[in-house]
Amino acid sequence: MKRAVRKAQNVSRMCMVCGVENRLGLRAHFYEVEGGDLVGVFTPSPEHQSYPGRMHGGMISAILDETIGRAVNIRDPEAWGVTVELSLRFRKPVPLDGPVKAVARITGEVRRLFEGTGEIVLADGTVAAEAQGRYLRLPLDRIADTDFVDREWFPDQVDVPSAIEA
Repeated sequence: MKRAVRKAQNVSRMCMVCGVENRLGLRAHFYEVEGGDLVGVFTPSPEHQSYPGRMHGGMISAILDETIGRAVNIRDPEAWGVTVELSLRFRKPVPLDGPVKAVARITGEVRRLFEGTGEIVLADGTVAAEAQGRYLRLPLDRIADTDFVDREWFPDQVDVPSAIEA
């Protein structure tokens, strides 16, 4: 089902998942969509494989972790989270021959913790992997250098689609 895209989230310089200058990274784009979900779009390369033609489970885990962890920014753009717990279920191989999509949402928040779920959705609409996680909300100065936002965190220059399958 196509959903309206509200905005693209920021990206960073060297993150493995969204870093625009990380030559081995996924160079992901994240879109906040109607209904409160976050959609991440990634284009894997041969460096991301495990068995030939299949994405490595560690990369799938990183995609889901990043997408769920970022979903909190829809409600609170100043929120930063650190993964406390991540549980995954792998259902199908994720091919390397085209874009990969992750969809995530926040399912609960209590004090400094938030929880979320997400899934990798293949081009035919089937779910290849799903995850649930818990994250600790921390101030940015406890996670990274204080100049991180000025140096490493900036608006994505991608053309934002008006709608996306989610």
